[in-house]
Amino acid sequence: MNNFIEKMERKIGRFAIPHLTFFMIGFYVIGYILAAVNQQAAGYMALNPALILRGEVWRIFTWIVIPPTTLQSNFLSFFFTIIMLFFYLSIGSNLERAWGNFRYNLYIFGGMILTLIGAFVIYFILTAGKDELTVLTVGTFVGAFTTTYYILMSIFLGFAATFPDAQVLLYFVIPIRVKWLGIIYFALMLYDVFGYVRNIIAGGVIFWVPIVIMISSLINFALFFFSTRGNFVHKMQNAKRRREFERSVEEGRKTFAANVERAREGSAPVPRHRCEICGRTELTDPDLEFRFCSKCGGNHEYCMEHLFTHEHVKA
Repeated sequence: MNNFIEKMERKIGRFAIPHLTFFMIGFYVIGYILAAVNQQAAGYMALNPALILRGEVWRIFTWIVIPPTTLQSNFLSFFFTIIMLFFYLSIGSNLERAWGNFRYNLYIFGGMILTLIGAFVIYFILTAGKDELTVLTVGTFVGAFTTTYYILMSIFLGFAATFPDAQVLLYFVIPIRVKWLGIIYFALMLYDVFGYVRNIIAGGVIFWVPIVIMISSLINFALFFFSTRGNFVHKMQNAKRRREFERSVEEGRKTFAANVERAREGSAPVPRHRCEICGRTELTDPDLEFRFCSKCGGNHEYCMEHLFTHEHVKA
């Protein structure tokens, strides 16, 4: 699959939408404004397969404008909604920079298309041979559960899988690694599934709708990420090495400029390399070679005499 994506990127990658997360958050803001102006606005935009098949084709696109959560008319709800939007804007933008515009576009639009397909599949299954009232009821129920909530969830899971050691402040106080939040989110989704299954066992067949919508939205994460995970890790490692190289080059330029300036002033030059064990530099021993240890956490430089004999520093 990774080779297929690379071929697609070479052919149509130029059509990828940059800063896609900004557009998504912008759509949510429009959705909140429409809901504030007209409380029935979401009903006209919802993905209702029954009404789409009756000519309201705009619903195929407008459902992505419906925000993942409702906005209550109080300050606390407004505050947490703003925090939520900025949070997803941040992780989405970081994910887009790490993956590239094309892969991120493919990930988001793939999740939306799978959600759309899942909604129509479960609609046709539940309405086969049913009367008109049942068809309209199922269509409305499908529209109520077909939102971009799980699309955002897939963005978070993708971020947690790509940057597992990144930290966020839970409740603005508790530092926690993103990978643990991803596990918690996934556990909460399983809990929701068990609740829907209990309703199905009790006779509520219609509760297959949220299960199918959830799976359709998140199957994109499993297919897309695990089939290309090695490529993501490789690209991120290369990006990290490139940043470290550029930083070391910049530090070398600054040191060279400082040495030139000191030479003009008649003061002693500043060494560019120093062994952390013996303290020797290229100024005290011009024939000595220095290397950074790849097994130490951070940037730690040693002479060749101590490069393989020192105790590694943990990050």
